[in-house]
Order: sequence, then C-alpha cells, then structure tokens
Amino acid sequence: MSLKAFADTLPDYAKDIRLNVGSLLNDQTLGDQRKYGLLLTCAHGSGYKPLVDAAEAEAEGKLSPEAANAARAAAAVMAMNNVYYRFVHLASNKEYGTLPAKLRMNVIGSPGIEKDDFELFSLAVSAMNGCGMCIDSHEKVLRGHGVATEVIQTAARVGAIIKAVATVHATAV
Repeated sequence: MSLKAFADTLPDYAKDIRLNVGSLLNDQTLGDQRKYGLLLTCAHGSGYKPLVDAAEAEAEGKLSPEAANAARAAAAVMAMNNVYYRFVHLASNKEYGTLPAKLRMNVIGSPGIEKDDFELFSLAVSAMNGCGMCIDSHEKVLRGHGVATEVIQTAARVGAIIKAVATVHATAV
C-alpha cells in the first residue's frame, strides 16, 4: 500500500493530515533522496509498523539501497540517542553532560550517503522525539554544510506530519 493510500484510511477528523501527506508526496523542492529518505526515516522513527510498511512501499525504487539503509539507520540511532541526550539535557545534575555517552553510533560518521542528507534525516526524527539537544546538534551541522533554513524546516514538518499519521492511525483504526 502506498503512503497516500495509507493516509487515505485516516478518519475524516484527520483530513488536514491526509492533505499534508499529499503535499509532502507532491513536493518537488527536496529531491527524491531527501524526500523519500525523510519519509522512510520518520516512518521508522514512529515505531508504527503499518506506517513503516507503507513508507517502505512508497520509497521502493525511489531510493538507492544505500539511501534506504541510511534512512533506517538514522531512525535506529536516533531512537537511542534522543532518549539519552534528552535525559542529559533535562537532568538537573549537569555532571551527566560531562560524562562520555558510551553509546555506539558509528553510522553517524559513516552513513553511506552524503553527510547533510543523513543529518537531515536525524534532525527530523529528533524533532519527532522532542530532543532539543539533538535538534541543536544536527541543525548546527546542517547549517555548516550550507543547508537552507527552509530545507531544515521542511524536515521538521515531515516529522510532524508522519508522527501525526502514526498517532491518528494507531488510535482510530
């Protein structure tokens, strides 16, 4: 099932979410690797298997195997990092921020695709998961690579829409 067909199963009260999915799918400003990579990353980041299946079907043939794997890897590593770094950021004891994380995250240094695309995928999942520390870190790297503010905003918007699709579908269907 395509992502559009999946979104079309959302109830009428989520019509805006359906329309937003259509807008994302029709977006021509990001390029296919970024657009489908973000959709795939955010679906995996949602943790909602029916949405992951729809996003995998949507991305099939539109992403190289390396880009699809990097999208999945970004969601996987952010599932870990967002929890840990949100803890470090929110804990009253600032000593945690001085300690080594001791988390393996080699994929960030060698994602198999362009660094700015992987950082964009990671930022979108970090936005979904509400990790301000990770958002700031990825945004800084993206700005250093010359990625436009509007592209970064679009990544956060993709995360917001895909998270809404997962939430509404999981509770309404």
